[in-house]
Amino acid sequence: MKWIAVDYGDARTGLAECDPAEQIAAPITPQIEEKSMNRAAQAVAAAAFRRQAGGVVLGLPKNMDGTEGARAAKTRRFAQRLADACGMPVVLWDERRTTVSAAAILAENDTFGQKRKERLDSVSAAVLLDGFLAWRRNHPDAALPETVAPHTQKEE
Repeated sequence: MKWIAVDYGDARTGLAECDPAEQIAAPITPQIEEKSMNRAAQAVAAAAFRRQAGGVVLGLPKNMDGTEGARAAKTRRFAQRLADACGMPVVLWDERRTTVSAAAILAENDTFGQKRKERLDSVSAAVLLDGFLAWRRNHPDAALPETVAPHTQKEE
């Protein structure tokens, strides 16, 4: 199945996608530069539809000790808006250290300054997607981790 990964941020939201065989994660550029949570969710949903993604993974920023703070709470609110916009469940995936890993990848490739800023969140999304795909390969029969389901529309 083709997945799209999301690294949600206040100023920029990075995206990545994998191939249908779930082997290769790649950043999607340009990043979404939308400050409105609702508009960012709509932009991610549009990207997921354009790329025919069958699933969405959203990075959940946890503290290093595994607890959740204000940023995680905001991301959970975004997850609900994203699930509603996509009409499919959104998997929450621990994103600790993804930005550090992404920065190292960009540094190894001599990507600094404005080019780094333009790619960092999408590379972070690719790192998080790569971790999720590795988990799926190692746990083929496991249920998905925590998901946020879309709200259903009540018929009138």
